[in-house]
Amino acid sequence: MNETQLGARFTAAQAVARAAGAVALARFRDRDGLAVEHKGEQDVATAVDREVEALIRARLLDSFPDDGFLGEESGGAPGAETWVVDPIDGTACFVAGIPVWCVSIAFVVGRQVEIGVIYDPNADEMFAARRGGGAWLDGTPLAPAPATSFADGTLGVGYSLRRSAQTTLDLLATLLDAGGMFQRNGSGALMLAYVAAGRLIGYFEAHINSWDCLAGLALVREAGGWTNDYLTDGALADGNPIAAAAPGLAAEMQTLTGLQ
Repeated sequence: MNETQLGARFTAAQAVARAAGAVALARFRDRDGLAVEHKGEQDVATAVDREVEALIRARLLDSFPDDGFLGEESGGAPGAETWVVDPIDGTACFVAGIPVWCVSIAFVVGRQVEIGVIYDPNADEMFAARRGGGAWLDGTPLAPAPATSFADGTLGVGYSLRRSAQTTLDLLATLLDAGGMFQRNGSGALMLAYVAAGRLIGYFEAHINSWDCLAGLALVREAGGWTNDYLTDGALADGNPIAAAAPGLAAEMQTLTGLQ
């Protein structure tokens, strides 16, 4: 795929994310009677998730009909060139009326995340990255925090029931002993965007789905941060552990998480 084709997809992804975010925000502000479906432990969905994903799928595939599509709600068959989408990352927050959720869109070619777009409608913030082209927040270049120790900021930590709770508890104990602090805001995608923007010094989750993190990975890498090699062992379909950090904290993060 050439640069012109990727550039067209980069522009389209941002426009589609903004349109999808506007729909989701309108529904968020009028949640009375919203039906919630429990897909499993720690996994909820609403009609809004499906509506927003359908909008994203239609607009992207109308423009790029030969591309693959993998969405959290509708699934799909990933190909060599695939859109990977979470229409509302942070659905539990959305349902509870907490304004911490986002639209996440990534474009993957082989094992390379070429495009990552995360739009936060509540803050009207558009995080966007293109491989080799940097990472941006509403046109301003992103840069990770100047952290060199865990005491230099806050680490984002996600939790997945797909892995033992002890894994996360052990990591938190080590982090706190090192003088660090952590937070979990309910959206892995947004926390990765915050690593790219220097708001968090890093992020870890023992298991995360690809639609929750690929756009964020692109942002961190293009901003100059470090991430583990996430797209291995069938991660696109089945997920994997994730770690990301400011560049000066990469070695410490690798030691803390055991990820490379």
